[in-house]
Amino acid sequence: MAREEKTVLGWLAFVVAAVALFMSLFAMRDSGTSAGGAGTPSGGGAVAALPTVTVTMSEFKFDPSTVSIPSGGAILRVVNAGSTVHTLDVVELGKKTGDVQPGASADLTLTGAADGHYTIICDIAGHAGAGMTGSLMVGGAATGDGTATTDPHGTMTWQEMDAQMNKRSLEFSFDTKALGGQDLAPTILADGTKQFDLTAEIVKWEVEPGKIVDAWTYNGVVPAPVIHVQTGDKVQVVLHNKLPESTVIHFHGIKVPNEMDGVDPFTQDAIQPGTTFTYAFTADGPAVGIYHSHHNGHNQVTNGLFGAFLIDEMPIPKKLVDKGYTKVDKKVNMVLNDAGTIGLTLNGKSFPATEGYTLKVGQVMEVNYFNEGLMAHPMHLHQPIGWIIAKDGVPLDEPFPGDTINVAPGERYTVLYKAEIPGIWAWHCHILTHAEGPQGMFGMVTALKVD
Repeated sequence: MAREEKTVLGWLAFVVAAVALFMSLFAMRDSGTSAGGAGTPSGGGAVAALPTVTVTMSEFKFDPSTVSIPSGGAILRVVNAGSTVHTLDVVELGKKTGDVQPGASADLTLTGAADGHYTIICDIAGHAGAGMTGSLMVGGAATGDGTATTDPHGTMTWQEMDAQMNKRSLEFSFDTKALGGQDLAPTILADGTKQFDLTAEIVKWEVEPGKIVDAWTYNGVVPAPVIHVQTGDKVQVVLHNKLPESTVIHFHGIKVPNEMDGVDPFTQDAIQPGTTFTYAFTADGPAVGIYHSHHNGHNQVTNGLFGAFLIDEMPIPKKLVDKGYTKVDKKVNMVLNDAGTIGLTLNGKSFPATEGYTLKVGQVMEVNYFNEGLMAHPMHLHQPIGWIIAKDGVPLDEPFPGDTINVAPGERYTVLYKAEIPGIWAWHCHILTHAEGPQGMFGMVTALKVD
């Protein structure tokens, strides 16, 4: 009998231990350990100290579209309220939930990110292009109930918000000069060929103050140097590949022979790491084009492998000459991006690190907009009105006005602006979650100062 009692007691102890183990595992899962893949934390203690911020996904948006978390990090509770599979991918941090089924949720733990703005997308094919993009702001706050908000009044006073906005805006300077997108001088060969040497390599790049990313670059800058030639010029572009993977160059909007089109394996073999390839053709313009990778483009292009390629000059239409647009006083190439390590940027920089521009009253500025991102951007200069004189490098017989110019991925617009009213005029993407939040202006914002 004693042996039977011991046996029963032993089984009871085993059952109690098993139940206790099950309950502890359940508690760990419920406290924030996620099925979300890359964002799953490894230590239970760190999770308990983090606020939980809820983000809801549906077709085709994030709610809220701008997510704020504290500097110390947070757990994103990502809920799929839609009818198809979605993901949440913090592009610059390389953190994502993995597939989240309709009606399901996943937790994504974010810690250690520098204060600043990051891009969030759904990386299911076509979803980002349909508008499923947003922003993550590190250095903000979460509301008491843990849900994200773009309304700061529950976490700071309006006076605090004004002070924060002013502080950020005052970091912007018209003395800031662009590091990328400068003209690249060619080497003139014996037969007159203009040779441009490019090195593809990964460098550390400061997108905004304190936010350093790994940029994929030509010659160490974003955007890449500008190549500008004239019709009839013999051109060679020599690419030295120092990337950790193969690459090619495609000359988007530029007439080239098929074997120079830069699409492996159709027109050439991929340029492997450590090797060199020479593109050769005769310039045929006018053209406002762009050169970029066409190999693993989702990664290479959005991370910085793009630059302007110009042939000849755009003529000023007679209609505008009659309106006083007699000459161009300043030329600006503005490359738009919204993804990769570069994120929401103008010429590889986010506000307040973007370059400011200046004009005198009566002067004319020619702007070439290039979109190398994943979604359209309606670019808006508060003053003056713009006149669109070319689309994708083709001069228009009849220019037309626009104060908000929607530039789709791959498109180029050439616009003339004539300064008329003195002052500082904001210049930004009019998708407001790409430009301004309760913490002030960020991302795709710069300004024009007219004296």
